[in-house]
Amino acid sequence: MTLVIGLMSGTSVDGIDAALVEITGKEFDLKIELLQAKTYPYPNPLQTEILAVCAGDRRSMAEFAALDDAIAQVFAQAAIAIQTNQPQAELIGSHGQTIYHRPPGTAIDPGRIPGINPHVPLGYSLQLGRGALIAQLTGIPTVSNFRAADIAAGGQGAPLVTKVDACLISHEQKYRCIQNIGGIGNVTYLPPKNSATINQVNWLAQIQGWDTGPGNSLINLAVEYLTEGEQTYDRNGAWAAQGTPRLDLVETWLAHPFFHQKPPKSTGRELFGLDYFQQCLADASTLAPADLLATITELTVMSIVRGYRRFLPVQPDEVFLCGGGSRNQYLRQRLAQELKLPVFPTDDLGLNADFKEAIAFAVFAYWRTIGIPGNLPHCTGASQPMLLGETYFI
Repeated sequence: MTLVIGLMSGTSVDGIDAALVEITGKEFDLKIELLQAKTYPYPNPLQTEILAVCAGDRRSMAEFAALDDAIAQVFAQAAIAIQTNQPQAELIGSHGQTIYHRPPGTAIDPGRIPGINPHVPLGYSLQLGRGALIAQLTGIPTVSNFRAADIAAGGQGAPLVTKVDACLISHEQKYRCIQNIGGIGNVTYLPPKNSATINQVNWLAQIQGWDTGPGNSLINLAVEYLTEGEQTYDRNGAWAAQGTPRLDLVETWLAHPFFHQKPPKSTGRELFGLDYFQQCLADASTLAPADLLATITELTVMSIVRGYRRFLPVQPDEVFLCGGGSRNQYLRQRLAQELKLPVFPTDDLGLNADFKEAIAFAVFAYWRTIGIPGNLPHCTGASQPMLLGETYFI
């Protein structure tokens, strides 16, 4: 038994999700017990700075270093706080805060750097909040920078949670999709365990996973725009539920090449962020506020539905949601209607939907210390299984 803290902040930049987890077993016998979990909001100035950098605002190296330090400090504070009235953790797995993600093969502008090849074969993903500082501030060994090894092996570095999902919440007879709806959406497709005719390796090879596109990112931007910053999300989807989606606009937006790209694939705010939202806003300039929200929410719904229909070999028997979007009742209802399937939160499987990602990075840290690779190469595009994360001792 190992007590591990998982720390995660996603593309929504809402705050730090902290989960204190008791872990036993290794892979297919893996078991977790969630002892305590809480989200610690970013201080407003820090959140504003993170969002500005994610949107491409330039900073000096001194300012960038200060931001890295500040994120590590609030992550460390969250790790300390989550242990209140709980046993002392032995390990921390910290995802950090993604501020830039570039999938492999993305053409780049070499800018002012001469001799740079604009067609870069490898991807790049940068998470701030360095593990070395978290380890020193908490006194607990810390694993961080989980995406780098997969990317170095030619992978997307995302989505990583597919193997954790496979080990924790697959089913013997049913095809399942585990759909995370954070700022960006990603899916894990789990065929039934008894569909493997030879061994567990064959079964793992049937699992799929990819980023489906925008999750809450555009919805949240729309709410902030419509309320002039007074609200940051559509609680339960109540506002969107009052509107009528413009389906012709949704079809126009779904023509974007990302939605037609075959997995493995990943994305982030670099694609589905402020610039993309402003284009959507221009397209929908005549819509009433509720109709705008309904239309943007429908884009998230249909990007998931079309992705399943286009890329899955067999449609799922049931779908389980996690992430902030799992609490959006309107979005969940629309997904169920379009998929013609039951849609539940992962809470129904005994895995907290709000903290599943934080739990996953606790597992990744645990796997790193016992020498178990965390990626599924055919899902990320990596050339081989990799040990994920860099370990910092005290």
